[in-house]
Parts: sequence; structure tokens; C-alpha cells
Amino acid sequence: MTMAGRFLAICALGAAFATPPFASTQTYKTIDYPGATATVPLGGPNPEGTSVGGYVDASGVTHGYTLTSNGVFTSIDPPGSTFTTPNFISPEGVIVGAYSDAANVSHGFVLESGKYTIIDFPGAAGTTLTGMDPAGNISGFSCSDPGCGSPVAGNHSVVRSKAGLSTSFDPPGAIGSQASAITPSGEVVGAYVDSAGVEHGYILKGGVFSTTDFPGATFTFNGGVNPEGDIVGAYRNGNVQHSFLFTHGVFTSFDPPGSTLSDATGINPGGIIVGLFFDSAGVIHGFIRSAEGK
Repeated sequence: MTMAGRFLAICALGAAFATPPFASTQTYKTIDYPGATATVPLGGPNPEGTSVGGYVDASGVTHGYTLTSNGVFTSIDPPGSTFTTPNFISPEGVIVGAYSDAANVSHGFVLESGKYTIIDFPGAAGTTLTGMDPAGNISGFSCSDPGCGSPVAGNHSVVRSKAGLSTSFDPPGAIGSQASAITPSGEVVGAYVDSAGVEHGYILKGGVFSTTDFPGATFTFNGGVNPEGDIVGAYRNGNVQHSFLFTHGVFTSFDPPGSTLSDATGINPGGIIVGLFFDSAGVIHGFIRSAEGK
């Protein structure tokens, strides 16, 4: 699964999954972009209450959006884009993400004060940006597939410094990886695929890698992290996919009420979680989960 490819990968998986057996005690708000056929929150909310994500319009085109705390959506697309996924919004409102051009090549972008800056990792066929720390260091991944729609295998995690120096890396034993987020302390979380084709979550902290696998899962994807080090993502146990929260070394599984599949994509400093879920009709909605019982 890739950040930019979540729309494609999740759509393909949704029909195969049964209703999750887990009950929910949290407060959830469903998010739907007006007129969209699918809505996928990917980052935030920031301290101003603004979150970002993507939606699919009636003609099948994927656009980015911002959503304010009072429920106002704004569509965002870099010039010339045909597919847009904003993946992160900073406390100051700076947005990072990826878009595909008319040739289906994925480029990273930074949107600040209404101005787009395009970033491509050196030598990469495609680029996706996923996060930014307060110093301006950016997480992301380079892709062997120009459109960045391929599985994690063949991709490589990258951190780009404020000065523009890009450093590529993979956890030991990985045949591919992607960085999903970076914290103010420089901790990076993401996912990697091993030589057996199994996908794991990873944490890179102080130059040391650690693997995070939801107990008993056949697939674990670390999708987001907050400054406190709380991680959210998705895991599969057989043919069922659930969201998880990993905090203080403990995994907790959760799903929005009525969902048949879910994927937590981001968590903010207050513990508010955003993500997506399938309903019983196979429609993709976004969700915002309260921080109660974090």
C-alpha cells in the first residue's frame, strides 16, 4: 500500500473484507466531500482544526481538499495535476503531498501561502511527499513506478533536509519501503516489505530501526505519527482490515461503527485520529475520531 495509491489499493480490497467484529467506544464523525464518490482524510487536524485529504469526483478524478473546523471544504490541485493527494498539514498550514501530471508521473509538492513548490527526489521515477517537521525536513519515498501506484516493494524511504539534501534508506532486510511521517524530534515511521513479501511497520529513531507488527497480523502499515510518538495505521488479520493505535508500546484495534474495512491515516498532537472506512454498501467515507480514551 502506498500513500498516493491508497485510493486504488483500498478500492480493490474493500469488497473482499467481512464486517469487523470489534466494537467501538469512541466518538466518530463521518467526513464526505460534497458530491464525491469517495473521501479519504490523510492528515491533521492541525491546531487550527484544518485537515487535508483527497476525494474522487463523479467523473473518477482524484482531487485534494482542505477541511476547516467549521466544516468548510476547499478543493486543491497543483497546476496541471490529474491526481492529487495532500498527505500532511503543519501547525502553520503548510501542506505537503503528491500529484500526478498528464503523463501519470508522480511529483511531490509543498503548498505554502498559496504557492506550490514541486519536489522530485533525484533519480526517482516518481516522488511522493508524506510529512514535514518544524525544521523543514520532509519525509516521503521514491518510486520505481512513475505514478507511485505500485506496492511498497521497489520504493525507498527518503528524508529531504531543509537545505535540499535527500537521503534514501530502507530497514534491514527490506526489498522496499516508504516513509509515512516524520516527528519534530526526527523520528520517522513507515512500512517495508521483506523478501517473503510480508509488509511490516517500521520506526527509525536515533539511527536505529525497529519493526512494529500488530500481534497476529499478516500485514501492518504505519500510516501516521504525532509528536508524542503515537502511531496509527492499518493491519490485516486474515481477510479483515482494521485501524490501529500504537502508543506506549501497546496496540489497540478500532473501527468506525458500521464499517467493513478501515484505515487510520493520521493522528494529531491531541490524539485526534483521521482515516477512511468502507460502509456496508462499499462506499468510502472519511472519519475523525475523538481523542477520548487515547
